[in-house]
Amino acid sequence: MTCRRLVLPVLCLLLAVLGTAGQAQAVGYRYWSFWDRDATSNTWVYATQGPSTARPSDGDVQGFRFSVSEDSKDSAKPRGAADFATICAKTPAREGSKRVGLVLDFGTPADAPSGSTPPRPRTACARVDDDATTADALASVAKPLRYDTNALLCAIAGYPTTGCGEPVADDRPKASASPGEEAENNSADGDGKGGPSVGLLAGIAAVAALGAAAVWQARRRRD
Repeated sequence: MTCRRLVLPVLCLLLAVLGTAGQAQAVGYRYWSFWDRDATSNTWVYATQGPSTARPSDGDVQGFRFSVSEDSKDSAKPRGAADFATICAKTPAREGSKRVGLVLDFGTPADAPSGSTPPRPRTACARVDDDATTADALASVAKPLRYDTNALLCAIAGYPTTGCGEPVADDRPKASASPGEEAENNSADGDGKGGPSVGLLAGIAAVAALGAAAVWQARRRRD
């Protein structure tokens, strides 16, 4: 049956909205995300610069998480301790250098490329020159690093051995989150239950409004 009658086009438009939303969730990307630890709120914040340009200060904590996600809004945060005093407890300050706490989370088996097993998450304290970038700090404690031709970080400590930001069908189970990470995600994204997005609900509401208006207009013309 084709969408020829008055109400049917509205229903078809609604189905199109829902279909588009489903397609938007169909593909994610497997990559290393980069995070800053906000000392005030004690939460992870998605970094606004890349590791090769960011220049952390002495006492900063930064994190890397390997996972599959669509974009920065749904990227999994690093898990584990992120306290600078703990991470760098055995690395005293030294003039002419700075210390950067790094949290390296290699992700879960659900996020791993086929045939790979992610190493356990770990922390490291990098002591580098005052003008060093995050990439410099990472290279000092987590070699070998691997980059692609566009300078995208592909591997930390040799993991994973292949691949770099490749698309992945999103029919795999969601990566598990630590209690702290889950609380942060719920705080940022509402109830954290994975329901329809605000944009999707707004689109459905708009379509419903158009449908009601069309029916009202049709009845008015008949009367």
